[in-house]
Formats: sequence, structure tokens, C-alpha cells
Amino acid sequence: MKISILNAAIAGLLLAGASAQALALELYVNTETQQIFAQPGPGRTRLGTFKQVDETAPPPVQAAEIASQKAEIEKIKDDLSLKNIELKALTEQVKDPALGKTRVDEQGVRWESADGNFTVKLNGRVQLDAQVNTDQSGVAAAKPGAFSNDLANGTSIRRARLSAEGNMFKTYGYKFEYDFTRGNGSTAGGVTDAFMTWNGYAPLTLTAGQFKEPISIEEATSDIQTSFIERNMAVNAFIDNNNVFKMGLGGKFAQPRWTAQTAIQTESMGNGAPTTDTSSTNGNGNANRNGGSGDTGWGLTGRLTGLPWFQDKSHLLHVGAAGSQRYINVNPDTLPCNPTSSNNNCFSANGNGARFGSAIDSNVDRSLLLDTGFISKANGSISTQTVTRLGGEFAAVHGPFSVQGEYLQAQVSGNGLNNNNLNGYYAFASWFLTGESRNYNEKVGIFDRIKPAANFTTLGRGLGAWEFLAGYDYLDLNSGAIHGGRASTSKFGLNWYPTSRIRVMTNFIHVLELDTLNSASAQARAFNGTHPDIFEMRTQLDF
Repeated sequence: MKISILNAAIAGLLLAGASAQALALELYVNTETQQIFAQPGPGRTRLGTFKQVDETAPPPVQAAEIASQKAEIEKIKDDLSLKNIELKALTEQVKDPALGKTRVDEQGVRWESADGNFTVKLNGRVQLDAQVNTDQSGVAAAKPGAFSNDLANGTSIRRARLSAEGNMFKTYGYKFEYDFTRGNGSTAGGVTDAFMTWNGYAPLTLTAGQFKEPISIEEATSDIQTSFIERNMAVNAFIDNNNVFKMGLGGKFAQPRWTAQTAIQTESMGNGAPTTDTSSTNGNGNANRNGGSGDTGWGLTGRLTGLPWFQDKSHLLHVGAAGSQRYINVNPDTLPCNPTSSNNNCFSANGNGARFGSAIDSNVDRSLLLDTGFISKANGSISTQTVTRLGGEFAAVHGPFSVQGEYLQAQVSGNGLNNNNLNGYYAFASWFLTGESRNYNEKVGIFDRIKPAANFTTLGRGLGAWEFLAGYDYLDLNSGAIHGGRASTSKFGLNWYPTSRIRVMTNFIHVLELDTLNSASAQARAFNGTHPDIFEMRTQLDF
């Protein structure tokens, strides 16, 4: 018997009859046939007891290492299981509608619920202004004991606003904005926007609350996007300085090539404007109607815009028209009228009704050198009943070049008045030296935020955007019994946009004509026939 044959036979029998566990077997061999048996029998000789041996089993030291590794692997599995449970819990929290997304980027600070039904966005702006006046030669000296007639040099915070806006259930919107530089602390004049909207039908938006009158492209364009530091004189006199934010209901229908807006509005929530048309006689303005204020004034306003030529957002022609009819609640002074000038101009200085006025494109010293006073007399011989405003606008953009202009007029009617026509217009051209283009928003028919091609952050990394401006501005507030004065100016500007949220502006204003001979204001009369120069600067940040 060869040992190799015996070993092979034993191994085959063990593999055939043994289980996964090691077994002890008694083996027998037939001496004649050399067959191996597991049971005794005739002619069989016992070989002995045999056990299956695992030749691959590791030595005792390796076995200990393997056991340690297995224990470590089991611990890692347990840790991963716990991490998976924690991750699953975090995922469920993110999906919770009570929690949402927070985003902070160039668009501002925003929150949005996980289901998209609710959004909140914080906005703010600060405008730091400075003004230096030169060549005030010829301005008449003030009377002894009176303040100087000269325009003052100085600095101021023009606007400092915070607002929150967003959506509820996707189709309802809201906005609330407060300006810390408006009002006098005892009125609601600091509130600008305070409204809600409904957007349930895509082209149509309905608005209720206090919001801007839909009139004029320059007024509709936000003050953080207007080209010059101050809006032009006609826009200020007929719209902005009367507090353009008024209570009411409005609607807007927007299509890709045209928009239509209308609103029926009463008066502003508070005073907060240099020539406010709020008729309430109490300190809270239109926030209350007590104190014998009478009924509120109201008006209907509308604006239509279109794009007769539109290649893209940097090659277009914009045209528009606007109209407004306002009914004025007049509360003339109850005291006898006292003359305020040699021509016996007896208009009320502190009464109510219509009043139109504007500074000469200035922003720190905003003296109303053009000012009609309240167009009402204490004896009622002159009182304003209606004001009809009409306007036409245009703008064209061709790459870095653009032009914009408007004509506005206000027809004043009432006792002692017969459609007295006050009017003004402006035009200006803009050129981006760094190649950008004015950003037109076709959904509203206005100009929007400028984005530099390369932000200025550190030296050698972009120049920002540079814009040069030149324009002409004219306003005439003289008509019949109304002597508000007449003026025209040439104006130049250089704007620098380091980023889309920061702007540095410099304006130079030269007065071409100033006719204030018959003005009710002594300071305005002192400037009659003069040609002052005004330098203005602004540093602006918004988010």
C-alpha cells in the first residue's frame, strides 16, 4: 500500500462524510482489496482514529489579530449605523415645512420655506450726500435778523431705509418699508411702501395699501437706480415732493412688449414730503382725519408703456404715457390773509390744498427756490379743486449709449383758476465708459440695477462700471395767478459702480435761468436772475 494512495483515500472519505465541523472517525482497511471502511467487518484491519485537520487555520498569534480586527470592524459597523440614523433625522428635519432655506448672496438676505409657500427678503439702503455751492454772486442779502439766503454747503443722510418683502402661499405678496429720514417723529411720514399684492393670474397683479402712484419712468425707477443724484425738477414738483406714496388700490398688467398700470388712491399715510398734498390738519397727517380735516382727497392715475423696437435688453426703444386726475380737499386758513411780498401775493403759507415746488436739482440744501405755495387763499377767492397731470416719456438704449426724456404738466382748476398750466421737461444722455448697458426691466417699464462687467474688489481686479452723463432740465411754475418761478439747468454726472450694490456719484449743476421775481418766498426772490453752480456727491450702499 502506497501512503499517497492511503492519504488520498482517507481525504476523499473525510470530504464525503464529514460535516463543516471536525469529526473523529474509526477507520478500517481490507487487506486484500485495500479499501477503506468506517465500520469493522470480516477481513478488515483497524487503522486507528482519524480527525479532519484544517491546514489553512492560522497560527494562534494570527488568530488573535483576526479576532481583534473582527471586533474593530463590528465597532465601525455600529458607528456607521448610528451616523445613518442621525443623517436620516437631519434629512427629515430639512423636509419639515416649518424649517426652510436661508440664502445670503448678491441678491440679499432671503428665507424660503421648504415647500416654497413662504418667502421673506430683507432690503436696505443708505445714501450719504454732500453739497458744495459756488458762484452765488448776485444773491440778495437777507434782511437783518433773518437767515442767510445763500444755499448752504453740507452733508446729510438722504435716505436710510429698511424693508421686508416676500410671498405667502405663493400668490400673495407683501412689502413694508420704513425710511428713518422721513417725517418728524410725530407723524407716519417715515412709512413709504406698506401694501399686499395678489398674483394669482400671471400677467395681472393687484395691489392694496400704500404704494407709489404709477406715473413717470423716472419716478417709477427706484432712487437707487436713477442716473442723477436727484430726480429732475418736473418729476420732483409734480410727483415726488407731493409724497408719491399714497393709499389705495392698484392693478398692473404686464406683457413682454408692453405694460399697463392704474390706481385709485387717496392721500399718503402721513406727511413726510416738502409740499405734501395731505389735507389733514392734525400732526399725524392722513394717519388720522380728526381736527376738522374733512374728507380725504383722492385721484385716479394710469401709465402705459411699450417697446416699439426691441432687439434685446441693451438695444431697445421705450415709449410711455401717463395721466392723473386728483380731487383736492382744500382747508384754507381761517385767519385773515397777510401779504408776503410787495406784489400782494396772498397764497397760504401753511394751509392745505395743492402746492408744487422743487429745489434746483440740489439734495443737501433742498430749499424750494421754485414754489407755488399752497394754491388757496384764506378768503376762498382762490382754491384748488382739481389737478390734472399728463406726461409723456421715452428712452432708447444702444449698447453702452442711452438717452431718456420726459414732459410733464399739471393743470390746476378751481375757484379763481382756469386750467392754469404748469409744466416741465428734461432730457439726458448716458455713456458707459467700461462698456456696460443700462438694465431695462420690461416687466415694469423701468431701468433696473447696473451690474459691472468686472467688480472692483482689490487693486488690479476689475474697474467696476463707469458712467458719464449730460442733461438739460426745465420747470415753469408760473401761470396766471400762480407765481412759482421758472428755472432751467444744465447738468453733468460721473457715476462709479464698484459692484452692483455700491455706487459713488458726482454731479455738477449749472443754473442757466432762474426767474423768481414774483415768488412768495423771500429766499427765492433773492436768487432771481442768478446763475449758481452746485457740486453734489453721493456714496450709496444697498442690500
